[in-house]
Amino acid sequence: MLEYKGYFGTVSLDSDAHIFNGDVINTRDVITFQGTSVDELEQAFRDSIDDYLAWCKEDGVNPEKPYSGKFNLRISPELHRELAIHAKRMNMSINSFVEKAVVDELEVTHH
Repeated sequence: MLEYKGYFGTVSLDSDAHIFNGDVINTRDVITFQGTSVDELEQAFRDSIDDYLAWCKEDGVNPEKPYSGKFNLRISPELHRELAIHAKRMNMSINSFVEKAVVDELEVTHH
């Protein structure tokens, strides 16, 4: 996985065309890049991010910030009820409960 200015890109190989194709994965905006070597691919990734940010600035559009810390979660009403009950029993908000569950599952350090 590639990272630049907080944006992350994944890469796949098109073995028929002998080219790497990449996509930025942490925005809803479509940002792609490609290259025939690792160096070319990494440069194309950085150039695509810089071009995206420049385009946003030119057009007066706020670039989509990667990982704002907010996302919508859709679950069944029954699961929502169980979640609320368990969070309340632990004297936690639903948000804190879900965050703890994600941290525990991913085994990451909470920032």
